[in-house]
Amino acid sequence: MLLIGLASTELQAVERDWLAHPAVAGVVLFRRNFASSAQIADYIAAIRACAARPLLISVDQEGGRVQRFTDGFTRLPPLACIGRLFDHDPAAALRMAQAHAWVMATEMRGIGVDLSFAPVVDLGRGNRAIGDRALHADPAVVAELTSAYVGAQRAAGMAATLKHFPGHGSVLEDTHVDVARDPRTWAQIESEDLRPFRAGLAAGAEAVMVAHVIYPAVDPMPAGYSRHWLQTVLRAQWGFAGAILSDDIGMAAASAAGGIAARIDAHLDAGCDAVLACHPELVPEALRAMQARLGSSTSPHLLALQGRSIADHSAAALQQARATLDSLPEDVFHA
Repeated sequence: MLLIGLASTELQAVERDWLAHPAVAGVVLFRRNFASSAQIADYIAAIRACAARPLLISVDQEGGRVQRFTDGFTRLPPLACIGRLFDHDPAAALRMAQAHAWVMATEMRGIGVDLSFAPVVDLGRGNRAIGDRALHADPAVVAELTSAYVGAQRAAGMAATLKHFPGHGSVLEDTHVDVARDPRTWAQIESEDLRPFRAGLAAGAEAVMVAHVIYPAVDPMPAGYSRHWLQTVLRAQWGFAGAILSDDIGMAAASAAGGIAARIDAHLDAGCDAVLACHPELVPEALRAMQARLGSSTSPHLLALQGRSIADHSAAALQQARATLDSLPEDVFHA
C-alpha cells in the first residue's frame, strides 16, 4: 500500500482519483498543504470523503524545524531541547517529553490527523538531516525519554512511530540528497542505536519507519530494502507485530533499488506494510507500479494506526500540558 503526498491546500480532481485508488492507504501532509487550522481540518475532511474505506492521515509534526502545521497550533520545541533539560533535571525532562507528546497528539487528533511520524529516536550524533530532531547522543537517555514520549502519545489517542530504524543518527550523510553508509558492526549498532527502539516498542509503539541507510556489516541493502532488518530482526527476533513504514521513495538514497517501481517492490518484498510516495509528481508512476499487487486488502498493521478517541481530550488537560512546555527555560530552547 501507498501513503501519498498531495500538491497544495486544495484537492485537485486527479488527486481525488488517486485517493479512491485501492492501492492508496492514506496521505502524508506537508507545509504545502497548510494555510490555517480551519483550512487543514476541512482539507482532511475532503480527503476522507474521497474513499469509502478509512484513509490514514499522517504528518511530520515533530516540533522545531519539522513542524508542518504552525499558525493556530502550539510551537513545539525540537526534541533536543528535552535532552538538554535532561542533563541537569531528568525528572523535568521526562515531564517535558510527556507534555510535548500530549500537546502534539491532542492538537493533531483534534483536526482529524491519525498519525504524526514521531518520535525521532535516532541518536544525536551530528547527522545532517537529524540534528536537533534527536533527543540526545546517549542511548540510555534517548531510551528513557522515548518511553515517556510514546506513553503520552498513545494515551492521547495516537499511535507512535519510531524512526528511523535501525538508527540514522550515527552517520553524517543526509539521505534526502546522499547515499549513507554506516560501517559499524552489528554489536555496535545493537548496543547503541537499537536501544531506544527497543524501549519504544516495550512502551507500546505501533509503528517503525525504516531508514534508507546501508549498514554493510549487517546487510548490503538499505535497511528499508532488507529482509534481514525487517523480517529477521524486527519480526522474528524482536517479535514486532506492528506496522513497518518506508521512508520517502523520492529521497536520493532510495535510488539504490533503481526506479520508482523497483523501489516500491523492494520495500514491499522486504516486508514494509506501506511505502511513502511524498512527491505528488511520483504518485502516477507509483500507482502504475502497484497494479500488479492489487487485490490485497489494507494491512491490519496499518488499520491499527487509525487515531483513537479518548475520554480526556479536555481543554484543561491540554492547557496543563501547554503550560509545561511553556516552562521550558529559554536558554535550553535556544541552545
